[in-house]
Amino acid sequence: MSSADLPTGAQYEIRHGGHRAVITEVGATLRHYSVEGRDVIEDFPSGQMCPAGHGQVLAPWPNRLQGGTYRWAGTTRQLPLSEPSRHNAIHGLVRWQAWVVTEQAGRWVTLTHRIHPRDGYPFLIDIELRYELDESGLTVSATAINRGPEPAPFGLGFHPYLRLGTGMVDGLILECPAAITLITDDAGIPTGRQAVEGTAFDFRSPRAIGALELDTAYTDLSSGSDGLHRVSLSGPGPAPESTTVWMDAGFGHVMVFSGDTLGPERRRKALAVEPMTCPPNALATGEAVISLEPGVTWAGRWGIQP
Repeated sequence: MSSADLPTGAQYEIRHGGHRAVITEVGATLRHYSVEGRDVIEDFPSGQMCPAGHGQVLAPWPNRLQGGTYRWAGTTRQLPLSEPSRHNAIHGLVRWQAWVVTEQAGRWVTLTHRIHPRDGYPFLIDIELRYELDESGLTVSATAINRGPEPAPFGLGFHPYLRLGTGMVDGLILECPAAITLITDDAGIPTGRQAVEGTAFDFRSPRAIGALELDTAYTDLSSGSDGLHRVSLSGPGPAPESTTVWMDAGFGHVMVFSGDTLGPERRRKALAVEPMTCPPNALATGEAVISLEPGVTWAGRWGIQP
């Protein structure tokens, strides 16, 4: 089967030392990342359609939009319901679209995609992503430019699943430096905010995930002296392996998902740690939505440090 016939299109491999990553034409998806042969993320075969959002790019909004409806500049817009069981539009418009490679070298690849105006999102947005490996890990640099004549609402997220070993996530140690979680209804739509202190969702100090089911949006993230937020996953024991997802100040929210609703072959086998510029339902509420002015570029970075 040629790459043109693969469900995720062409496969773009980058390498640096023992680091290896594969990004796909469809969705600019991070399909694989390993270091010295150890899988850092839960991947999927090149001959398979991407399952459960693994490694996908979420734009121009991450997570869910209630009823697919939002209001912008005095006009109500309606998007297709891509999660019909919950009556939501989910994870944006680009994750099943072909992206174009504009530059590729041994350890990096740059892909671009243009969101053309359509019913529900009548805006013209160019997105560029650069995936780059170095000795510290994988860095993803993102830009978005409004090529249209009017301000456009925009949000961005990513959906990697971290894995350590081959067991369940229950015994892994999570550290998430967030003071607030979002309370959600049965459709996954936020209905309020809650301080993590005194709850089962407080991972500001590292501790085991245990049997806790996580499909949880966190915010009010603390950062290091370099201004980066870091969410870390470690194995048990005195000298554990660990993996960290870091994100710059542009990503003020993170979704953590333990995969309890996935099929048996993937359920609780990896932990999704999803950098997001805004929370679920942001287009409807306006919370942390980026207002992209005509001709203006937004930029942000995140990465994975094994």
